[in-house]
Amino acid sequence: MLKLVPADHIAVSVRDPKKAEQLSERGIDVRTANFNDYDSLLNAFEGIDRVLMISTDDMANRVQQHKAVIQAAKEKQVGFIAYTSAPKASTSKLSLAADHRATEEAIIASGIPYSILRNNWYLENEMGTFQAVLNGAPWIIASGEGQVGWATRLDFAEAAARVLTGEGHENSIYELSGPLLTQKELSSIFAEVTNREVQIRYVDEADYNEFLQQAGLPPAVSGFLASLQSQIGEGELQVESSDFERVLGHPTTPLNEAIRQLLGQS
Repeated sequence: MLKLVPADHIAVSVRDPKKAEQLSERGIDVRTANFNDYDSLLNAFEGIDRVLMISTDDMANRVQQHKAVIQAAKEKQVGFIAYTSAPKASTSKLSLAADHRATEEAIIASGIPYSILRNNWYLENEMGTFQAVLNGAPWIIASGEGQVGWATRLDFAEAAARVLTGEGHENSIYELSGPLLTQKELSSIFAEVTNREVQIRYVDEADYNEFLQQAGLPPAVSGFLASLQSQIGEGELQVESSDFERVLGHPTTPLNEAIRQLLGQS
């Protein structure tokens, strides 16, 4: 956003301002708010025209938290709200989608002009696999031939910044998906970037669940992640759309370049 608008046009809401001192030093208005404290949201939205709501990771409470943000934005007469949602949220069977679907519905019902940013899959989600393979492990695939629209967090962030600062995005829904690839195709790009042979190992949901538990994850977490991979295998992230490039104004970062950056090779 700092590349698009002056710093004194930007405010951020955080729970702990001390962790955002580097933003204050750059001239950004740092405000204190908590999704669970409605009055703090009202204070944070004072004088704010456009809001980007980034979905929380509190799986048990996030619909309630998101609705609090929407209500506070409406009460403070915010003129536009953008939200980071999930792919195909209105119809998706992804475990993650239900909360996003409920949030989208609440935003639309609020009457506030909106833009729904349906982020596909962060390439950074695969860092665990990248590191394991670099340490000699096989590339474990539990999603079969399911296709994914990977892109970097930075690309998704730029899209959000352009929507928030641009014009003509009112009442829009964008499916932000990179080029569709399978895990096997991603592993080939990784192999080329790292100049190493990558061994592929396909597993089913039960085996993947067991594998994650052996790696130290609690059963509830491993079961959730294993079911996600099965859903990806069923095509829940297979979204073919030109929205991402159109919003950015340029192609997404090529995955070979993105992997190099993540591995610190460029």
